[in-house]
Amino acid sequence: MLAAVSHSVSMTEETTSRAYFVPVKADVFRPTEHAGGAWHVDEQHIAPIMGLLTHLVETDRDERGRGDLVVSRLSFDILGRLTMEEFTTRVHVLRPGRGVELVEAVATQNGRDAVLLRAWLVLPGETGAVAGDALPRIPPPEDMPEWEPGSIWAGGFIAVAEVRRCEDEPGRGRFWVRTPVDLLDGVSCSRQASTVGLLDIANGMAPRAHPDLVTFPNVDMTAHMFRAPEGEWIGFDTTVGFGTGGVGLTGSVLHDRIGPFGTLAQSLVVRPR
Repeated sequence: MLAAVSHSVSMTEETTSRAYFVPVKADVFRPTEHAGGAWHVDEQHIAPIMGLLTHLVETDRDERGRGDLVVSRLSFDILGRLTMEEFTTRVHVLRPGRGVELVEAVATQNGRDAVLLRAWLVLPGETGAVAGDALPRIPPPEDMPEWEPGSIWAGGFIAVAEVRRCEDEPGRGRFWVRTPVDLLDGVSCSRQASTVGLLDIANGMAPRAHPDLVTFPNVDMTAHMFRAPEGEWIGFDTTVGFGTGGVGLTGSVLHDRIGPFGTLAQSLVVRPR
């Protein structure tokens, strides 16, 4: 692993670009320096691409006149790495329906599929009379100390992330994350897509082992959401477990200032260095 950086870009510092991606064509995008990976800084961090694919699913939905549907589940499979070069995307409906749709979005580079998203979209209904959850709340961001993720992680994505964290023990923590960087240069994206562009950070914010000693990249990410998130701060109540056979799991309850809005799971490949 490349040595971790020891600094981050502040929320007010001027940088070359203020977005993770620059549109080249409707289906072609170029990553900026802010999309740099944590395990390998010359490759893209997977988190912003997940937000971009979510945005493309929402855009396709709206262009098809199905803006009445909301996102229920986002399931990403990481099929390979992406370099810091242009990549293409495609979106198509796998299962159309009046009340439920399954939509697929794919990011491809050099003729190889790299990230696959399958999203369930559902027609909302009125359930205010029975709404609620029993998920525990976490303290707000202003009640948590600032933490510098660049102290153990490298890369442009980590460098611009603002984190407030309470770590209970290795592999167990609660934290809030926000970013000053837009998802797409010159393009308005929904709060949900921008939120999804941060979710993959969960795996590195409450590590069970230091990444200089153990590698634990995730091969997927699945988020279930029972309402759309609000606001720039995204909260995580996270637990990480490593098994004895080289497989691990990062699980999180997702929060905004209102309270929990969903859950997150990431399957890990664990390898001592």
